[in-house]
Amino acid sequence: MLRLLKVTGDSLSPLYKEGDYVVIATLPFFLRRLRQGDIIVFHHGLYGTLIKIVDRLSPESDEIYIVGASENSLDSRRLGAINRQAIKGKVIWHIAK
Repeated sequence: MLRLLKVTGDSLSPLYKEGDYVVIATLPFFLRRLRQGDIIVFHHGLYGTLIKIVDRLSPESDEIYIVGASENSLDSRRLGAINRQAIKGKVIWHIAK
C-alpha cells in the first residue's frame, strides 16, 4: 500500500523541506528490507509522526537508530532507538515543492 504525506517542519532540511510531499510504502516487504540511509516515517509517543534517516539497525532486536539532517535534529541521540513496530512506512518517492 502507498500513502502520500506532506512534510511539515524542517526535520530533514535541506533534503526535505516543509511543503514537500513524500510517497511511503507501508507493505511489510519494504519495511523488512530497511537499510542504512533509507528515509522512514514513524510514530513517536511524544512527538507524533516524524521523518528521519536510518542510521543503523540493531541485529539483535527490532531497534532502529535514526538521524536527522542537521546536528540539532531530534533523533536517536536524544530519543534512543525506535522500535520497528513504530514505523509507518519507507519513503520511496520525494516530490519537492
